[in-house]
Amino acid sequence: MDYKQLIIRGISYSQTQSGAYALLLEHEETHIKLPVVIGNFEAQSISLGLEKDIHPPRPLTHDLFSKFIVSTNYELVSVIIYQIVDGVFFSNINFKNKGTEEELILDARTSDAVAMAVRFDAPIFTTQQVLNEAGILLELEDVSKEEQTFSETVQAEDNLKSLSMEELQKLLDDAVKEEDYDTALEIQEEIKRRKKKID
Repeated sequence: MDYKQLIIRGISYSQTQSGAYALLLEHEETHIKLPVVIGNFEAQSISLGLEKDIHPPRPLTHDLFSKFIVSTNYELVSVIIYQIVDGVFFSNINFKNKGTEEELILDARTSDAVAMAVRFDAPIFTTQQVLNEAGILLELEDVSKEEQTFSETVQAEDNLKSLSMEELQKLLDDAVKEEDYDTALEIQEEIKRRKKKID
């Protein structure tokens, strides 16, 4: 089957479902976006998987499963979002044993599959049918919403810019301890920006 590779474009607070997030996947060639509604825990787990520098004090479920995969001599080869039924995406995680080349396919929620894929830098694929059924091209109205969110982000970044490196590091440590990973990621980005300027 001719699979279409997707990249992660971002995670934002869902406008349609309270307490949920939207994971935005994109087919790079056509720029068709696939919005997947995910829970708060999965959103944090994907964010942490993308941000390799932040480590929670105790392993999250996806980290634990990742260690299990590695310890059993398997690798995560790819994730395939193969179907959508009544707004629910269905995904497979494809594994391969490094020694025997044996393949293993596990059914998974798409949010869990993506959270695992980012930990192994594994590609995420979907079918043309899923793109046809659930894919969207962002309209101008959506762009204005993005700009609004961006301006709010800039205000938050301005507050971080006024803090010293020591204060930022303390805030980062506190955020990780309290498991507020969204805030931790924002602080980490500010620290990275400053370090790049020094280099």
